[in-house]
Amino acid sequence: MQVSIVVPIYDERENVERLYAALMQVLPKLRRSYEIIFVNDGSRDGTAQLLDAIAVRDMDLKVIHFRRNFGQTAAISAGLDYAKGDVIIMLDGDLQNDPADIPMLLAKIDEGYDLVHGWRKHRQDALVSRKIPSKIANWIIANVTGFPVHDLGCTLKAMRREIAQDLRLYGEMHRFIPILAHWQGARCAEVETRHHPRLFGETKYGIWRTVRVVLDLITVKFMIQYSTSPMKLFGGFGLLSTMGSAAACAGAVAMKWLGGIDMTGNPLLLLSGLLGIAGIQFLVLGLLGEVAARTYFESQGMRPYRVRQTRNFEPPRVLEGQEAIAELYQRVA
Repeated sequence: MQVSIVVPIYDERENVERLYAALMQVLPKLRRSYEIIFVNDGSRDGTAQLLDAIAVRDMDLKVIHFRRNFGQTAAISAGLDYAKGDVIIMLDGDLQNDPADIPMLLAKIDEGYDLVHGWRKHRQDALVSRKIPSKIANWIIANVTGFPVHDLGCTLKAMRREIAQDLRLYGEMHRFIPILAHWQGARCAEVETRHHPRLFGETKYGIWRTVRVVLDLITVKFMIQYSTSPMKLFGGFGLLSTMGSAAACAGAVAMKWLGGIDMTGNPLLLLSGLLGIAGIQFLVLGLLGEVAARTYFESQGMRPYRVRQTRNFEPPRVLEGQEAIAELYQRVA
C-alpha cells in the first residue's frame, strides 16, 4: 500500500458522498495503490449508515466506527494506527479541504520531506469567530515553539508512515502534529492549499477553542523542551520563588525597621503570596498530570479511543501454540 487517506468524520451526513466522489476523481489518477479510511467519531445523524453503504460498493474504502464521540484527535490517532500506506494523508470531512491538493502534497513528499502541512492562506471562514482567533493562536504558537508556521489548524497533511508511527496523540494535540514531528527530527514543509466555504452541516469549533489551544501549547512546550529534564523547569521556578520570598521578607523587615510600618497584618501581602504559590502549584500539577497520562496510556499499550466495528479491514492475527508462547516471551522480555 502506497497511500492511505485518513478522514475523521463527525455528523457529516450531507458531505460524505460528495467527499467520497471528490476523492475518487483524484486517487485513481495517482497511479499508486491507495486505501481510504473514514473514522466515524460517534456520529448520530446517519453518517455511519452512509459510510457502511459506500464500503459495500468499494472495498478500498475502510470504515472505523467509534462507540461514542471521542474527539478529532482520537479519530486521527485511530486512522494513523490502522493505516497501511507508506504515505498517510489526512483531511477534514466537511469538504473545506480540497482533495485536488493531494497530488501536490505527494510531490512534496517525493522531494524528500517527511511531513507536508497545508496553509489555508485564503481561508473561507467567518472573520471574528474563526480567522482572527486562528491568526492569534498561530502567532503565539510560532513564537513560543520557534517553529515557523502560518496555519496549524489545517487538517490537510501528508506524512511518511514511520513519522506517524512515532506520534502519540492525546487530548487535542492533532493540531500540533507538525511541531511534534519536527521535534522527532522530521523534515517539514508548509504549502499553500485551497480552502472552500462550508456548504453543509455545522462547524464543530467555536471561538473558545483558542483557550484550549493555549493550554495545549503549554503542554507541548513542556514535552518538547523539558520532558527529559523536568528539573530545569521546576527547579527554575523553585529558585525564582525562593529568591522572591527572600526579597519580600527582606523588604518587609527593612520597612518595619526604617519606617515603622507593620507588614505582618497586611492582607494584600498575604493574598499575593498565597496566589503566587497556588499558581505555581497548579501549573506544576497540570504538567505532571500530562506526563502521568502519557505514562498510563503508553505503559499499558492503551489508546484514547474504543472501536465498535470496522469494515474491509483484515481480521486480527490470532496466535496459537508455540507462536503465542514466543510472542508472550518477547513482551515479557
